[in-house]
Amino acid sequence: MTRVLVPVEILEGSSVSYGLMGLLSTMDVTVLGYQELPEQTPADQAREQFEDRAVAALGDLAEEFREAGGDADTRLVFTHDRKQTVDRVANEVDARAYAITGATGDVDRLLVPIAGDVAVDRILDFVDELVGDRDIRVTLFLASQAEGAETLLEKAADRLNESGISTETDLVVSGQPFEALIEAVPDHDAIVMGEQAPSLSKFLLGDAAERVASASVGPVLVVRSEQTAAESLGE
Repeated sequence: MTRVLVPVEILEGSSVSYGLMGLLSTMDVTVLGYQELPEQTPADQAREQFEDRAVAALGDLAEEFREAGGDADTRLVFTHDRKQTVDRVANEVDARAYAITGATGDVDRLLVPIAGDVAVDRILDFVDELVGDRDIRVTLFLASQAEGAETLLEKAADRLNESGISTETDLVVSGQPFEALIEAVPDHDAIVMGEQAPSLSKFLLGDAAERVASASVGPVLVVRSEQTAAESLGE
């Protein structure tokens, strides 16, 4: 099965909602318990001081995943760089996606934004496996002024419908795609989106997935690009 990495700030009382655990029951899951340290704090010192408590908290999370109908293995890292650690561990466990945790109950509606700068087929393959034969409705969303946007959405919907997934499309003609996406979020329980290609706007404004997660109370699953994995491995 496809693996998903779920980073959790393990010593700060962070949790994973039961709804997200249930959604991920069709996936292999690795829970990455991490604690981001001040630059002057040695990782070995933090591990010696906090490891027992962190391991116990990770064990509790793994048990909650089992109770939700799935399973999870765990990793524990004390780090000075959260993003670098998430990328490294995602590569080590061969994770196709990572989760930005959020609060949700049972997931009945899934929002899947697509765009020209993400690998649409890679996202659709992930959604297909994630949903499986469950009664989860998928909305494929695209905000664009480009010619051919409607055709792109229809082809993507056909791909999921062929797998028996109930799919609808939402095309918004807009020059402000992020704002249009945020308006669509409240009608859905969780979001699956692709990893953005590097860009100046990403550098200035932050990663789109993190911004979507900040604007939504629900979880966001980010499908990693093949390029990211290759670059992180030094290929």
